[in-house]
Formats: sequence, C-alpha cells, structure tokens
Amino acid sequence: MDAVLLGVGGLVLLLVGAELLVRSGSRLATRLGLSPMVIGLTVVSVGTSLPELAIGIDAARSGSPGIATGNIVGTNLANLLLVLGLGALLRPVAFDRRTLRYDLPAMVAAALLLFALSRDGSIGPAGGVLLLLAAVGYVVLVLRTSPREEVTAEADAGDGRGGPPAQLLVLVVSLALVVLGAEWLVDGAVQGALVLGVDEAVIGLTVVALGTSAPELVTMLVAVARRETGLAVGNLVGSSVLNIALVLGATVLAAPGATIAVPPDVVDADLVLLVVATLGTGLAMRTGSRLSRPEGGLLVLGYAAYLTWLVLTRV
Repeated sequence: MDAVLLGVGGLVLLLVGAELLVRSGSRLATRLGLSPMVIGLTVVSVGTSLPELAIGIDAARSGSPGIATGNIVGTNLANLLLVLGLGALLRPVAFDRRTLRYDLPAMVAAALLLFALSRDGSIGPAGGVLLLLAAVGYVVLVLRTSPREEVTAEADAGDGRGGPPAQLLVLVVSLALVVLGAEWLVDGAVQGALVLGVDEAVIGLTVVALGTSAPELVTMLVAVARRETGLAVGNLVGSSVLNIALVLGATVLAAPGATIAVPPDVVDADLVLLVVATLGTGLAMRTGSRLSRPEGGLLVLGYAAYLTWLVLTRV
C-alpha cells in the first residue's frame, strides 16, 4: 500500500510540475530572447536530470552499482525510444538546424564515450573527470551556438503574469515538483520490485529508468498537447547528453574510491543497444529534419520489444 501511495503521489506531482515547467520555460525564454530549445537544453535538462543524479550517487555509495549504471542506460533508452517515439506518434516532431548540427552529434558522442569507458567493466576517476569535462564542454557549446531571439515590446512589457524573476521562480518550483514527484514514483516502484526479488541492474534498467524518465515523458506529452515541442525536444536531447556526462561523471567521483562497476550484462547488451538506438534515432532525426508518426511508432515498438526481452531473459 505504501508503495502504491508513493507512486500515485509522485505521478500527480509530475503532472503538475511538467505543466508549470512547459509554461514557465517558454515564457522565460521569450522574455530573455532565448529560444525554448536553449532553455530545454540547459536549465530544464539539468533539472530533469536531478533524479538520476540523486539516485546514482545514493546507489553508488550504498554499494548498488547496478542501479546507478542501469538507471543511466535505461533512462536514455526510454528517452530515445519511448518518450521521443510517443511524442512523434502523437504529432510529428521537427528539429531545427542547430540541433541537427550540434546536439545530435553530442548525443551520439556521449553514448560512444560511455561505451568506450565501460568496456573493462568499471569507470575510474579519470573516466569520471572526463565525463564531467564533456558536460561542461556541452553546456558551453549550447550557449555559444544558440542565437538570441529579439525580445518583442509585448514580451518586454509583460503579459500580466510576472516578469523574468517571477517566471524564474515558477520554473524553479516546477522543477522541484518534477524532481520530488520522480523520487516518490521511483521509491514506490523500487519497493514493489524488490519484494519480487528482481536483480538490481534490471531494476535500474526498467523500474528506476522509467520512473526517472517520467519528467521527460510528461513534459513531452504536455508540450505536444500545447504545440510547444521545442522546449521538450531540447530537454530530451540535453538530458540524454547530461545523464551520461554530468550525472554519471558526478556519480563516479562520489562513489567509494571514485570508481563504479558496470555489470557485465549492461556492458555486453544494454550499452550496445544504447549505442545502436542513439545512432539509429539520430539518423531518423536527420531524415527530413523531423520524426514522422510511423518513425515514432517504430521507436515505441522497439522499446516494447526491449522490455519484453529483458523480462524473458533476465528476470
């Protein structure tokens, strides 16, 4: 019962937080002369990656590396296949030129870097530092390559809903709701899964990954409904990069001995699939600078097939 209550409460907070997140992020971007994509790639991406960071550090320090690494790999798979796929299935998702030129290559590079660092079964201090440097480099790239948009007189004068400070406060509150909601949802799901005796790496790849992907999923669905997919797509791509570079880098350095083990099954199967999924999704994004409904459906089917394989072979 406690697990169910935690899960339901977390879902409610996620829904409320995601709605506020899309609204405040779009308004703040307009007021500051930034595109919603830039806000999604930076502020929102970091905010929605906080659940992964908290879970990763806690899991590493408590001696559960399977949850820490499985969560990152599983979350990125869910983001690319499930979240982006559902968004495109509901409404074709378009990508601007700078996303195709800079952010997609960064997403592919992050997946390849993780794959290379994990091949010997662990990531050490040097790998953790390299990942964090990659995160800093990516944020700098976003800020340097994102053109500012002209601030209109109407936007500068205000729309009766508060100026940038007020909107920034709403953005922070909405991120807090999303993070807290994700934590509750994950806690409830993990409690239920552990009762069933499921392996911790599988829990990280499925239950925890789906829970920590919930902010991106709900944000995407709300953004699609409001026809404001720029922020949601930026959030999704930015989170996919920062989950690996920032979250995993910080997790490694916070772990005992600044080293974290990567389970053999994750290295040999799930990481390979992540690289393939990232390359495939990136190629699909570049085709016509958009994802169509059929392509979105294929991504969702791919994720369903992955979950089925996990259940049949590793539970």
